[in-house]
Amino acid sequence: MKRISVKLSALCTMVIMAGAANAQVFKDPTKSVNERVNDFISRLTLKEKVDQLMNSTPAIPRLGVPAYNWWNEALHGLGRSSVATVFPQAIGEAATFDPVLLKKISGAIGKEARAQFNIDRKNGYEIHYGGLSFWTPNINIFRDPRWGRGQETYGEDPYLTSQMGVAFVEGLQGSDPTHLLAAACAKHYAVHSGPEKLRHEFDAKVSLQDMQQTYFPAFHALARAGVESFMSAYNRVNGEACSASDFLIDTVLRGWWGFKGHIVSDCDAVEDIYTGHKLVKTAAEAAALAINKGLDLNCGSTYFALVDAIKQGLTSEAKVDSALASVTRTRIKLGLLDPAGSNPYDKIGPDELNSDQHRQLARQAAVESVVLLKNKDQALPLKNNLKKYYITGPNATNMEALMGNYYGVNNQMSTILEGIAGQIAKGSQLQYRKGILLDRPNDNPIDWTTSDAQQAEAIFVVLGIDGTLEGEEGEAIASKHFGDRLDYNIPQNQVDFLQKLRKGYKGKIVTIVTGGSPMNLKQVDSLSDALLMVWYPGEEGGNAVADIIFGKVSPSGKLPVTFPMSLDDLPAYEDYSMTGRTYRYMDKTPMFPFGFGLSYADFSYQGIKADHGTLKNNQDRIKVSVDLKNSSKVAGDEVVQLYVSVPQQSYQTPKYALKSFKRVHLAAGGDEKLDFSLTARDLEVYDGAGKRVLPKGTYKVYVGGSSPLERSRQLGAPEMAVLNIEVR
Repeated sequence: MKRISVKLSALCTMVIMAGAANAQVFKDPTKSVNERVNDFISRLTLKEKVDQLMNSTPAIPRLGVPAYNWWNEALHGLGRSSVATVFPQAIGEAATFDPVLLKKISGAIGKEARAQFNIDRKNGYEIHYGGLSFWTPNINIFRDPRWGRGQETYGEDPYLTSQMGVAFVEGLQGSDPTHLLAAACAKHYAVHSGPEKLRHEFDAKVSLQDMQQTYFPAFHALARAGVESFMSAYNRVNGEACSASDFLIDTVLRGWWGFKGHIVSDCDAVEDIYTGHKLVKTAAEAAALAINKGLDLNCGSTYFALVDAIKQGLTSEAKVDSALASVTRTRIKLGLLDPAGSNPYDKIGPDELNSDQHRQLARQAAVESVVLLKNKDQALPLKNNLKKYYITGPNATNMEALMGNYYGVNNQMSTILEGIAGQIAKGSQLQYRKGILLDRPNDNPIDWTTSDAQQAEAIFVVLGIDGTLEGEEGEAIASKHFGDRLDYNIPQNQVDFLQKLRKGYKGKIVTIVTGGSPMNLKQVDSLSDALLMVWYPGEEGGNAVADIIFGKVSPSGKLPVTFPMSLDDLPAYEDYSMTGRTYRYMDKTPMFPFGFGLSYADFSYQGIKADHGTLKNNQDRIKVSVDLKNSSKVAGDEVVQLYVSVPQQSYQTPKYALKSFKRVHLAAGGDEKLDFSLTARDLEVYDGAGKRVLPKGTYKVYVGGSSPLERSRQLGAPEMAVLNIEVR
């Protein structure tokens, strides 16, 4: 009897030990992330491991692991998914110069994403565009206005892009120290901004100086801010495919910057390694090259060849395990392997989707994004009770002109016509005709529009472009150049139409331009009394434009990108050198400068001074102060911008560089003293070898409502306050 008891006791112990050994630690939120990662990997076959390294990961039924698709989008709202809030396109958000607002917007997007995911999880849906890993923001530098995807970026300036990008990441990922609300992704790493047609085979030749001074800063800022992932670009940089680059991935991202998150390829970029760039001959060689260089996750299917690559000795299972560890850490932080209900974000419900609060944010962002480029003789704001108004143009009722690309859908989109109609006083007449098509002559010989419009006291002409003419390769279905705009001009039929409206007309023409990139507006400007750039303003775009036109709010948007006079002023599109590009390096006078935007208020900058005039060492700090005054009878926001220019060097340096900005609200007649802090780090530049240096000599500091170009003053921007400081 005693012997039987001993045997039963031993058997029970063995069963308990076996049960403990089989316990699914990877599903236990009380365990450390590393314990969970190691447990998960230890349970998988090689094929299962490889399957988990592509964007569409299959379920593992024997472990109770559901399928998951990593591919989701949230550029300016939850995209390609449920009915959700549609915020202004990223370039419009950049025009707000308001990272505080952008963080609120991306936080709202994160909540809507969680709400949708929680609904999907409850219903058992595991589908494309249903996950919590979002491939946004796009922080490439908008170096050339021809690039169709420039609309996805925060403009041409590295500092502005850094500030807006960090704000977006912080809002989207949430503030919980151990859980992600959603996962953000810095893309497209790192030197990537067209041409769209060539992106699968193109080799961007660029100096280390330009990388460090222009192309890298925003990516470095997001790495410091804890962005969860990076996406490698399609193209090559100096001969190396971005998805298999020793320099970009191992030396810079993992080495210099210490990035710990996962790295995903752009979709089918690993396939491009052998089909487009022709760096290797087979899928197995391409997959091995990418994973050996540090690419973790393949958007696409080329990583299927990793099993064969291991058999051929091209890579190892250890490399697969390392990549799988990176992506599994993200899944754990998102709660994707947790029991339902154990994550703090599991309680977010459907009320967050398309909520009234988020709609108010969308309207605020759209209002702040509108840039007033011209206001001849104070044509705006208009009274809302004139006898007759007329609205015309191809984009007055065009919903595509509200959304841009990578958009979501909404059941209450406010077109420009609807927004203006909603604020016209009862009894005033408002007539509408489209007038012309977007980008081609109207074959109808009968023109009722121009004669009717000239009977009105004010004509609103809504011109520009939309996402059918510019965007990503394959998305811009009416583009002749794979989404790029190689001619730069606004469609000529629109200029011709505006000329007909202007001929003999004595009233006010208010021209409203939609689009995501600079375009040649010289003729449009000359034919208009007031000119507004409204970008792709999102679901509240029409209401926001009306708020500006009728003076509910003073315009405060600033251009995040330069509008050149013509393409003749730019280097070749394929040239990635920064010489001659953006406000920082251009010699030519622009049509509209970076940072420019008019207001109904009258701001002035006075009394600039520094607490001391010499920076003596790297630990020193100079405080710069300036007095901002609103001498008008109109309250308004002003975006106060601080720029620095360095002493001339033997190597190329930026002519001016944005170093700080603040959005300030001043009441009518109000004033405020503003303080800025400059350190040695703010004044440093990169020499011809790409080394960070602090030149000695006299620096100029500019503070004002635009970039320091003289063209800003010609167009009506207030005079900048200027002072000198010394570095010894």
